[in-house]
Amino acid sequence: MRTKPPNPQTAVVAVIALGGAAGASARYGASLLWPTATDGFPWTTLLVNVIGCAVIGVFMVVISEVWAAHRLVRPFFGTGVLGGFTTFSTYAVDIERLIDGGRARSGLAYLGLTLLAALAAVWSAVWLTRRVLAWRQS
Repeated sequence: MRTKPPNPQTAVVAVIALGGAAGASARYGASLLWPTATDGFPWTTLLVNVIGCAVIGVFMVVISEVWAAHRLVRPFFGTGVLGGFTTFSTYAVDIERLIDGGRARSGLAYLGLTLLAALAAVWSAVWLTRRVLAWRQS
């Protein structure tokens, strides 16, 4: 009887799942530490997404330009941990909740603020990480 070779994607899926569980647990912990009232502005979700985007910026520079990491590090940390930590699905639900609750201006402000802050966090983190690495090499 011939055995089937192992699927190389099995390990990738497994580390993404493990990382996702860790990231989602960290996000849940943030919601317990800084709860948002039902009718309040979702500051915790905004903060989690901005921090996650900044970490993604640092991580992508380090993993792409500095560290020759194992092939499973990127899917574990980038896709799994940070994908589980950041929560753009909750962001969408928060926007809907604000608008349905009669707070359309807050919902639209949150929509724009999150997008701008998340992009600024990634770009700033990439820029700063590259500067720090260049400074350390000089």
